[in-house]
Amino acid sequence: MIETLSEMHVEAARIQQEIKDYLGLRTSDLVFEYSTVDGHKVKLDLITINPRHNQAFLFHNETGADKVDALKKMLAYVQQYKEKENSYTIQWVAKGDTELHTSYFKASNILDALQKLYYGRDMNTLTVFSVVLNPIS
Repeated sequence: MIETLSEMHVEAARIQQEIKDYLGLRTSDLVFEYSTVDGHKVKLDLITINPRHNQAFLFHNETGADKVDALKKMLAYVQQYKEKENSYTIQWVAKGDTELHTSYFKASNILDALQKLYYGRDMNTLTVFSVVLNPIS
């Protein structure tokens, strides 16, 4: 059981590192964003940053009783998401850009995949050309 604030920070850092290691991403390509919901719960948005086109997308979010609880739920998700969710390919262009980008998302449905694409941005800043459910391998 975590008893002090210091122990909580150490445990949170350990779990964050475990998530990064499991996903095989560099620290600069992954953002852990925390917010409070319902006045006391902690919401964790795990955001990936694609270094090729410098865009940030929502990977997944979890809500927990505290930061460590949300991180534990995120770790459990990361360890199992490939078996539980569908894979989508989305082709898009950023407003003012001419290069077509291809991004891949794991999501429960097409709307969830698009929400991950549009996370934190105005929908008018991207033009989506296609959303494809990838075949199960």
